[in-house]
Amino acid sequence: MSFNKENILTVSGLARLENELNLLKTKKRTEIAQRIKQALAFGDITENSEYDEAKNEQAFVEGRIAQLESILKNAKVIDDEDIDTEKVSIGAKVKLKVVDEEYDDVVEYTLVGSAEADPINLKISNESPVGKAILGKSIGEKVEIHVPDGIIKYEILQINK
Repeated sequence: MSFNKENILTVSGLARLENELNLLKTKKRTEIAQRIKQALAFGDITENSEYDEAKNEQAFVEGRIAQLESILKNAKVIDDEDIDTEKVSIGAKVKLKVVDEEYDDVVEYTLVGSAEADPINLKISNESPVGKAILGKSIGEKVEIHVPDGIIKYEILQINK
């Protein structure tokens, strides 16, 4: 993820990232500082695994804080009023039907910016293959997406806020 690119976020995505940042800066930093202090009390840090673990976690947390601050600094927030229901846009919930003789699946994705993508919760990035293919399309349009296993065809059934 580039640290200077514009990060498109929904209102809920912005709130989630702000909450994570606040948690890391307050609670997590304090917990790690206490763990480092306790590990230092054990004496020699050259063979102190508790100290090493705490310092590694501290480095990870500080890196995540820097990443979140950069994302939020370069955030462009998409409000619900900005979501188009005529054409697929970021923030829209899109119901897609798999166009295939074997399958008749319907799936609903929420199209989000890459900073808040969460495929497990069906939030896909506008930069993903599916996201790129459906962005700007209308209800009834069909798209073909090239994937490692071949081609997936979808028909756009519905677009909601």
